[in-house]
Order: sequence, then structure tokens, then C-alpha cells
Amino acid sequence: MQKIGSVLNGEHRLQEEKTMDVLNPFNQELIATIACASIEDVHEAIEVAQQTFNATMRKMPAHERSRILRKASLLLEERSEQFAKTISLEAGKPINEARGEVTRAVQVLLFASEEAKRLAGDQIPMDSAIGGERQIGIAKRVPLGVITAITPFNFPLNLALHKIAPAIAVGNTVVLKPAEKTPLSSILLYELLQDAGLPKGALNILQGPGTELVEPLVKHPFVKKVTFTGSGKVGWHIHELAGKKPVTLELGSNAPNIIFADADLEYAASAITMSGFTFAGQACVSAQRIYVEQSVYDQFAQLLQEKVEALVIGNPAEEQTQLGPMITEDAAIRAATWIEEAVSQGATIRTGGKRNGTLLEPTILENVTKSMQVVCMEVFAPMVALIPFTEEDEVLAAANDSDYGLQAGVFTSDINRALKFAEELETGGVWINESSVRRFDHMPYGGIKESGTGKEGIRYAIEGMSDLKFIGIKLI
Repeated sequence: MQKIGSVLNGEHRLQEEKTMDVLNPFNQELIATIACASIEDVHEAIEVAQQTFNATMRKMPAHERSRILRKASLLLEERSEQFAKTISLEAGKPINEARGEVTRAVQVLLFASEEAKRLAGDQIPMDSAIGGERQIGIAKRVPLGVITAITPFNFPLNLALHKIAPAIAVGNTVVLKPAEKTPLSSILLYELLQDAGLPKGALNILQGPGTELVEPLVKHPFVKKVTFTGSGKVGWHIHELAGKKPVTLELGSNAPNIIFADADLEYAASAITMSGFTFAGQACVSAQRIYVEQSVYDQFAQLLQEKVEALVIGNPAEEQTQLGPMITEDAAIRAATWIEEAVSQGATIRTGGKRNGTLLEPTILENVTKSMQVVCMEVFAPMVALIPFTEEDEVLAAANDSDYGLQAGVFTSDINRALKFAEELETGGVWINESSVRRFDHMPYGGIKESGTGKEGIRYAIEGMSDLKFIGIKLI
């Protein structure tokens, strides 16, 4: 059992007054104790980050920032199994999925390394304007300063790097507040970046409950931007606290996936099985509302049921496990309660629905209505709802009838239909012949409506973590 704490200016703080236990989600064994940060620690972390920004990071040349990120990518590849086992242990993620997260994180660092060398601006043709003769205009990207990053439990390595890597690439410093349920990955990540040559104080980590730390992390005057991934309730509260500061919010969804009769149904069923049940459905883009054209509904439902029932449920540390626990028993109880509520309102369980501690059977619901929580809210659990449709306009309206708008999936062989839905679905991203869960780490990623604001994806995050500065020169 480890004791871990915050990291401020390279110093591990292990002697805080308040502590929290970190439990293995599968068996509830104690795996670590957190020494929780104080409000004073928050202020110190931000002040250290500001000092490091002024003294080091804003002056560091692009090739050096690129070198650090590239070396971190290589080191992470070397240490991949250590990171994967840590993610699996603290998040309850099946080991093979944890390895996949590490593989993606390696790429995130490499993408950021490459983008650090591409921070080009523009030369402005000043003589396009009357009076602009013999003048030179330059627009260049400059770092903002201290970035507050707040990350969730479901991707404790990769989502942290989606904030840290672009911040470093452009020359910012970061204060990271990881989820208190998954703090171990953040310490490994800190050590990795130190070994890669990141200056002490460029990354500071604050451990503990967000309810106590969020306000000073957001409102401190040295903080120039806040980037958050997590629940909508917390995210929009952060947005209010931030005032005039720029904020990126990656929030929840109840992602629609639409299966047309001309789709490859076998392929679509496999994609939805992966999309709805990867990491026990605990991803903001997990497939939740599955709209199936009526003429193939029975065929698709049977294919999906067979694939879902074949999933191996159990200990995430075991190689054969495909579906592990939810992050806490409370989370599993909440999801099971929503399923029971839906059944009481007329829904039927095609398969699954039973809970054993933190393990919830992969569940397919039918005969649902749009007012049920399992449809209109983000379920964040291993559950999908099948909904038949007959007309294109009908399903388009149903898919858009949501407070959320992160990503969607459309399965069809009709290119005209595909392009129509790509244009008219009210989401930040649309996948054709792929499920809503798909994300590559260099693409623009972010939602609309209640699903958030701003974009991630390395180049797009860099734009949000930098400012465009104009420099004018008059030749005399």
C-alpha cells in the first residue's frame, strides 16, 4: 500500500492533515492513501507554476520543448506495462484496454512534440491597407502562462496528457488536479516528464477532492486558462467561477448511434458492442441510444445480444477479461436503479441488468421512451437502449432531441444519406460506419450544447492554450 501526495516544485508532500483511501474497484482492497492538498498548497502550486513560466518555460525554444515531449513518448513506451497495470489497478479497467490507453498516450506525446515545432503564425501584408507601405506585420502564437487542468478517473493517463502535452508544447506551465479515485497514474506521469527533462515546477500536481480545491484552482489570478473533463454539473460550475478566463469543457453525452437497413449489420453489432461496453460504458462518448431501422431491428438486436452475452466479465487484471467493474459500488447501484426505474416505466431487459457489487452485467434495454433517464440522461454504465425507427427525418429528429451533443455514429452504405446526417446531426463530431466512441488523439474533439465548449486534440488544444500576438515594424 502506497502513500502519495501532491507534488509542488518537485517536492512530494506526504504529511498533509487530511487523507483519503484509494480502493481497487474490483475487490475494494486498499491500494493507496492520498495526502490531500490544502488551500495553501493550491496557492503555492500556482505561484510556483507562474515563477517557472516566467523564468523558464516562456523562454524555452521550440526544439527543446519538442525534445522533452519526444523523450517522454519514448520513455512511456518503455514503461508501458507499468503504466497499464497501474491504470487497471486504480480504475478497474481491463488490462488490455489499459494497454490501449497507454498506446494512445504515447502518440499524444509524439503529436505534441511535432506540433511544438509547427507553432507558425502569419506575415500580414500591411501594404494592403492605405498607409501601410514600408511596414511589416507578424502574428505569432504565444503561451498564456499557468493552465489549470482537472481530469476524471476513466482515462487517468491519456486525458491528463491531452491537457499537459499541448500546454508544454506551446510553453505553458500546468497545475493538475487528477481524480481522487485514480491518483497513481498522475505520479507516474510526473516522474516520466521529469526524467524526460521537464523543468521542476512546470508541472505541479494537487491530490484530493475537487469539491474543496476547484474554486481556488480556477479563480487564482495567475491562472490564465482552465481545462476540465468530467461531469456537466461540475463543468458548468467551473465555467461560472472562471469569469472572463478561457475555459475548455469536455463533458457528458448520451451518444446516438443510428443503424440503417443497408448497413453491414454484423460489423455494426461488433462496433456497438465495443462502443457501449468498453470500460463498462464509462466513457462520455459511449454508445447509449441505438436507433435501428425497423426492417432489420430483430436481426440486429439478435446479433448485438449474442455479442454482448459473449463478453467475459470479471477481474480487470486477468488477460481474458473484457468487462470489469464500475469505478465504485455507488456508481453501479445508481446505474442499476436507473435500469429498474426504466423497467417500472415499461422498458424490457433483453439481456443483463443484474448487479454484483461493482460489477453490472452488460445490459440491452428495449421498449424505452425518450423521457426515461436511461435515454435522456448520461447513463455512464454498460448499458444501451435499442430504439426502432422507420423514417430518416424521424430518426434525425430523435437523435437531435437531446440536451447533449458530443459525438454520434451512423451506419449506412448510402453516401448521400451519410453526408446528410454528417451535416445535420447536432453533435461536435459524427462518425460514418463507425461508432460514437471512436477518438483519435490528433483530431478535433469536443461537444456542443450541454456536452461542453472548446476543442481538444493536440493542435486544437494548443490554439486554446495560446494567444495570437501581433508585432508591427515600420521601416524608416
